Amino acid sequence: MKALLRSIAAASLVPVIFWAISCQDLLTEDPKGQLSINNFFTERGDLDLALNALYSVLAQDQYANNQIGVNFLGGDDISTHPASNKQSLREYDQYDVSDNNTWMAVLWEARWRLIKAANFIINNAGRTPDATTEEINTTIGQAYFWRAYSYFYMVTAWGDVPMVLKDEVDYDISLTPAADIYELIVSDLKKAEEMTPDNYTKEPYRQNGINIAVSKGAVQATLSYVYLTMAGFPLYKGAEYYRLAAEKAKDVIDSVENGKYYYSLYDEYWKVYSVSHNNNNTEVLLGVFFNRETALNNTPVCDFLQDMAYGGGWDDTHGEIKFWKDFPDGPRKDASYFPQIYLTDDQLHDWWYDTNPASRAVVAPCFMKTVEGVSRGADFDYTNPAAISYEGEKMHQYIRLSEVYCWYAEAVGRSGETTPLAISVLNKVRNRADGHGAVDDPVYNIYPANISAEDLAEAAYNEHGWEIAGYYWGNIAPRYRDMFRMYRLKAHFEYRKQNPAIEVAPGIFRKEAVPVSGVWDDSKMYAPYPYNDAVINPNLKR
Repeated sequence: MKALLRSIAAASLVPVIFWAISCQDLLTEDPKGQLSINNFFTERGDLDLALNALYSVLAQDQYANNQIGVNFLGGDDISTHPASNKQSLREYDQYDVSDNNTWMAVLWEARWRLIKAANFIINNAGRTPDATTEEINTTIGQAYFWRAYSYFYMVTAWGDVPMVLKDEVDYDISLTPAADIYELIVSDLKKAEEMTPDNYTKEPYRQNGINIAVSKGAVQATLSYVYLTMAGFPLYKGAEYYRLAAEKAKDVIDSVENGKYYYSLYDEYWKVYSVSHNNNNTEVLLGVFFNRETALNNTPVCDFLQDMAYGGGWDDTHGEIKFWKDFPDGPRKDASYFPQIYLTDDQLHDWWYDTNPASRAVVAPCFMKTVEGVSRGADFDYTNPAAISYEGEKMHQYIRLSEVYCWYAEAVGRSGETTPLAISVLNKVRNRADGHGAVDDPVYNIYPANISAEDLAEAAYNEHGWEIAGYYWGNIAPRYRDMFRMYRLKAHFEYRKQNPAIEVAPGIFRKEAVPVSGVWDDSKMYAPYPYNDAVINPNLKR
């Protein structure tokens, strides 16, 4: 596929200099940033150069898991290794993050780089001569979206953060209350909704029949989830915002139903993350594409256990046992986890296999949503022990249509209502998960027409968790963020402290390898600010 990120690689080199930011990128001024802004946006082509450079920054800062996320480990679907070089991950898994956590600092830097790239476009692209209003708006609208995306990540990871809207360095910048950051996010997304098109019509922003860049549907879906979050922790805006979330999700659903948007639900769940559908995935509203031929534009595929025979994973993450146990059996579960695993003894085993006495460092289910096959373009085969590449080109999926269905149903339910549409779209998600290709056939529906509002909301919350389980690669709404907005991290913290053994097969019990201890307080909902930045600016201290 002539993916966006490959086609723009060379063009990105000049503008990206503006954003070559050092380790204290929010606070440290970089002389390279003094290139004359007045000499840019002087012709139509500069719009593409600037936007392509933004996507290059995004791809480079989103390709590896240490730059995409760590707080996802606080969710109940995913855990990490108890030893090895995983301290930065374990701190999140244990709800005890230090201010010198190296991964946390990388995440902080990456979000500011994207904000700075977006600000450059927002503040300057409007003066471009010989460009139509539509061309300018489309460029600026995408920048508004990515600024909102970055701030949404930051406000759910750190809470109060500085609000930086201009290309300036301020060593004394103050923290902006989270409530005001959320308002900025909503404002940016509303502008993006007005400025971005329903669908792109030409390369590089439309390829293989799908949108490669941010479109109106992606913005509406994101706004729905932001409203869903604002309805819960920490703002607790309640029913009014659940209704707003439902309205925005319904905008997407209605546009799908009337053919304005091309998105559709796959009939089989395995197709969702398959390489064979990677380049024309019609269920994805927004994704970032990679290419293994270009060093900076590929994506790691080895996030599984080190003692597997497929080439040795990084063992950064694996599934939590209780979540796996509660996950409904069926094709969705089979496509989410390794059904069995090849260990270095060259034999297939159930994931809970261990020697006697026990010798495996981690015994846990593993997700295979990012894993690719041995040959380029091939889907992964867990029964084949042949070593895989450490790098691949699977798209990072940010929003899928099934998620929008879940958000709509949950928002309707939490607003105290039920609607036939909410029940219908939730049944579509579950019917597909259970392997019923006829997702609209009511004979398979498990959510009845008389379901209560509360039960509808909880069913949608659970279905979304199973739909995206273990997937944190840039996703707008990983499981952790669902638990964050519903204030359910505390309960999981207490559960992890108990760490009960779980019967995973008749007479076989397993428990989590990473211990959790201490006393809960709500500061654990957020990470500390990076030490190096807080030294420069004392305002960045809790």
